[in-house]
Amino acid sequence: MSGILAGKRILVTGVLTDSSIAFHAAKIAQEEGADVILTGYGRLSLVERIAKRLPKPAPVIEVDVTNQEHLDSLADRIREHQGEGASLDGVVHSIAFGPQGVFNFLEAEWEDVGTAVHVSAYSLKSLTMACLPLMERGGSVVGLTFDAQFAWPKYDWMGIAKAALESTNRYLARDLGARNIRCNLVSAGPLKSMAAKSIPGFEELADVWNHRAPIGWDLADPEPTGRGVVGLLSDFFPKTTGEIVHVDGGVHMMGA
Repeated sequence: MSGILAGKRILVTGVLTDSSIAFHAAKIAQEEGADVILTGYGRLSLVERIAKRLPKPAPVIEVDVTNQEHLDSLADRIREHQGEGASLDGVVHSIAFGPQGVFNFLEAEWEDVGTAVHVSAYSLKSLTMACLPLMERGGSVVGLTFDAQFAWPKYDWMGIAKAALESTNRYLARDLGARNIRCNLVSAGPLKSMAAKSIPGFEELADVWNHRAPIGWDLADPEPTGRGVVGLLSDFFPKTTGEIVHVDGGVHMMGA
C-alpha cells in the first residue's frame, strides 16, 4: 500500500469515539499505509467496537498509563500481535484526564491536580519509555495539547497540566534525539469530544474560536487535527523535534 506512512507501525492511544482526534489519526494513518494498534483503558469493549469502524482491523491492548505493570508489559504485548520482528515507528499520545476539582483553580486540592499532571503530562514520558524497546530504528512520538501559553477561561489546572505536557515533550526531544526519535505536539483548537463534556463552561471557552479563527474552525471536525498528527508521524519532517504545531484555525497568533 502506498502513502506517507507506508510500511510503518503506529500505536494510537485515546480512541473512545469515532469523533475523537485519536480515531481520525488512526483512520488517516491506515489510509496512508500504516499498520495500527490501539490502546484503551476501562472501556475496552467500547474501543473494540469503535475500532471496527476503521478501514482495516486494529488490535486493542489495555493500557492504564498510571499502572507500571501495564507499562512494563506493553512491549511484550505488542510483540504478541506483531510476531517476529515486532517494532514501532510511531506513537500517538492522546491521553488526558482531570478530576472535576481541577476546574476550580483557587479551590483545587493537590490530589486532584497530581492526578491531572500524572495522567496528562507524565504519561507522555512513561508511555514513550514503555515503547522504546520497539523503536530501535527511531521514529516519531506525537502528543496532543491545548495551547498552554495563556490562562484560558474555565480550563484552570488542566491548562497547567498541558504546560507540563509541553515541557515534557521538549525534554523528551532532547534526550531521545540521539536515538533518532522525534517528539512533537499538535496544539488543537477545541472540539466537541467526550473529553470536552467534562470541562465545565466548555461552550464559553470554545466560543473564542467562533470569533477569532481567521481561517475558520469547526468544533465538530477532528479530521484537520488528525491530519496534523499523521503529518508529524511521517518522514516529511525528519529534523523537526521539540515542536508544537498549531492546528487551531490560526487563533494562536491573533493579538488582542
